Amino acid sequence: MTDPCINVLKVLHDTTVDGPGFRTSIYCAGCRHACPGCHNPQSWAFGTGEDRTVGSLLQEIVDDPFANVTFSGGDPFYQAEAFTELARRIKTETDKDIWCYTGFTFEHLLTVPQYNAMLGYIDVLVDGPFVMSLRDEDALFRGSSNQRLVNVPLSLQAGTAIPWQREDFNP
Repeated sequence: MTDPCINVLKVLHDTTVDGPGFRTSIYCAGCRHACPGCHNPQSWAFGTGEDRTVGSLLQEIVDDPFANVTFSGGDPFYQAEAFTELARRIKTETDKDIWCYTGFTFEHLLTVPQYNAMLGYIDVLVDGPFVMSLRDEDALFRGSSNQRLVNVPLSLQAGTAIPWQREDFNP
């Protein structure tokens, strides 16, 4: 079996803006949402990053024992198969939590089987498109007030989006 690749723009270590605590953030290439005012429009083009194997990314994540993980972009769900494999390996080989940013809503992701598969490994989903008119600099870990912090395990059990609360984080 070949190790799947993710087209990655950059890997940012020990960031504190993409979820609570220190995080290793993987920014992928490719997004069709094209949200006006997006802070990362260079991530929209597909294939403009470096192809990285899941194994090499996992090793980079493991090498930082104190940081949890964030998938961002672009939109990781456009590379769902490879991100699902990376998330599966993170969950089976480490005790790290995974946050994922997407322009899709949780409800939409539930309707697409390959997207739904990835949700099973995500702890918190920051969902919804960035909306410039709803920009909120005080919104915790998100850019606009329409975006939600979804506690994915609880939401999958309930069948509806359950908000993540700061007290859910145990460093």
